[in-house]
Amino acid sequence: MIQRLRFFGLVVAIIVFTTAILGFMGILSAQESVISHPLNPLTEIEINQAVDILKQEKTLSDTAFFPMIALQEPDKKEVLNFTPGKSFTRQVFLLVYERELNKTFTGTVDLTTKTLTSWQEKPGVQPAILPTDYEIAKEVIKSDPQWQKAMQKRGITDFDQVQISCWTGGILTSAEEKSGNRLCRALSYYKGKLSNFYARPIEGVLVTVNLNKGEIDSFVDNGVVPISQENWDYDLKAFSKLLSPPKPLKIIQSHGQTFKIKGNEISWQGWKFRYLMHPREGLVLYLVNYKDGEKYRPILYRAGLSEMAVPYGDSNPNWSFRNAFDVGEYNLGLLANKMEIGEEVPENGVLLNAVFANGEGDAYTMPGVIGVYERDNGVLWKHFEYNSQKNDVRRSRELVMKMTTAVDNYDYSINWIFHQDGTLEVQNELTGIVLAQGTAAKIQTQNNSFGRLLAQNIFGVNHQHFFNYRLDLDVDGQANSVMEMNVEALPISDKNPLGNAITVEDTPLKTEKAAVRDLDIKHSREWIIASADKQNNLGVPPAYMLMPGGNTIMYAVEGAKIREKAGFATHHLWVTKYKPSEMYAGGDYPNQAKPGEGLPKYIVDNEPLTGEDVVVWYTMGMTHVPRPEDWPVMPRHQVGFKLMPRGFFSRNPAINLGE
Repeated sequence: MIQRLRFFGLVVAIIVFTTAILGFMGILSAQESVISHPLNPLTEIEINQAVDILKQEKTLSDTAFFPMIALQEPDKKEVLNFTPGKSFTRQVFLLVYERELNKTFTGTVDLTTKTLTSWQEKPGVQPAILPTDYEIAKEVIKSDPQWQKAMQKRGITDFDQVQISCWTGGILTSAEEKSGNRLCRALSYYKGKLSNFYARPIEGVLVTVNLNKGEIDSFVDNGVVPISQENWDYDLKAFSKLLSPPKPLKIIQSHGQTFKIKGNEISWQGWKFRYLMHPREGLVLYLVNYKDGEKYRPILYRAGLSEMAVPYGDSNPNWSFRNAFDVGEYNLGLLANKMEIGEEVPENGVLLNAVFANGEGDAYTMPGVIGVYERDNGVLWKHFEYNSQKNDVRRSRELVMKMTTAVDNYDYSINWIFHQDGTLEVQNELTGIVLAQGTAAKIQTQNNSFGRLLAQNIFGVNHQHFFNYRLDLDVDGQANSVMEMNVEALPISDKNPLGNAITVEDTPLKTEKAAVRDLDIKHSREWIIASADKQNNLGVPPAYMLMPGGNTIMYAVEGAKIREKAGFATHHLWVTKYKPSEMYAGGDYPNQAKPGEGLPKYIVDNEPLTGEDVVVWYTMGMTHVPRPEDWPVMPRHQVGFKLMPRGFFSRNPAINLGE
């Protein structure tokens, strides 16, 4: 019996040991299978390994934190020349901020050699603001006697009922610029017993916090303004009567989805591309190709939301600083939120996870932050033949890739939409809560033109939202040229006696400075990115055109500080020669940045654009004059653009779509 027990114990030990070894090998093989391409996203293991290597090489203080850890994208040529099974560079970019020293550093860790390959101080820059900053500001403010007195003056004695909202410095004073301190502007809201504290701004109180020293830098109290007493909560419990919901509408794909996901590569109806969730930019596309016959043809190498600017149009000093750069100042990708099947994403969709790192450098997985789904889009093409009474029609299907993010009060949805006719569309959706201003007014008066009254004691300030997309187009290869297409009406003459003639003129944009352009509705202006070394069957370079949607102009006048800081938003189109270091329209570090960073600086050398690897930067925006119907939560607004084939295909690429 004892021998049997010993033998049984030995067998169990062998099984446990073998299982452990196989499990460990399984982890390694899973890791290897995930990292099968240079543009695969970083894993938790890789992030933690990179942080450990950095900490072994450099001594960091207890107050140091990591505003961003991301894949250090490999050289473009290396990616384009990559073949399965070939070795490739695998590096991690780390941004480190030493709070007590008020210094910013960047580092690169090579995961293959397990070494820190670069380490640089970035003098005079401030990285994005993080939750660590919010906590410091909250603690400093709530313990400050000036702030406490201001609250008591408004009848607020329970300071736990006050919500602190932390903004970046925005437009700085000359003294703040000279100090170089890391700052945040803090707004106060009264929570009370209701959940929607954005409806109860404590107007007139603005606190600027020195985050390096953990102390108040400046304090403003412009006097007591009434706080709304109405219930502006928006959950179902807040309403005594509900509208009847529509009858259920089920979206069912009984045979499964048409798209296929392999790692971070997706294929669908001729399209094939890769994606990443970047901690700063959010959802980014790579290697966007379309299968034409048996060949995949390149269209885009990389496409992502480069920067945003949200300037508010009230001259009051408590408001005029508010010019949020939501991508570079707040790390838009890290603010992505989990979506739900049947809500943001329909029942036939799929939710995907993303791996990020927190301020302490610890990796974590965010579940369900990317949505992929197919949707119906009406008629793709149709013709009814009267003679034969034959009706030929195909319904349109779209593939949508989506992320949603909440930047304080506003919610944004970023959508990449793939069409069966070869069109790639960008659609941004804006919702959430209008940033409210407290007011004594209960009816709209004509003497305040900076916005509109949303409800009694609640004012909506005029503001704008600008989105700049960086589009590294490789239309049938890297050698591209850019043209501007303008439609003209010819005057009545002998050659145009009826005055109906319409002409189109294509003007090459030969240099970076010449390619700073704006929309012109009078000329139906569009821009064409064409191959410089290939021709289609009609002897014309295959091309894609940028088709603008609704847009606006920046209303801040010449000389305005925000116009100088958000130079990218002063024009709709910019084109630059590809440089891997030129990634962000507002500059690498827009938080407390000097004016002129980003695109205005990128084009100073005025590089030639003909037959080059070009990058197109498109700025789209909307001007929001708030209305009562936007309150308390704004119905969805949309703004977008399309990249459409022009001579890229020899015919309608979906003409032979099966029924």
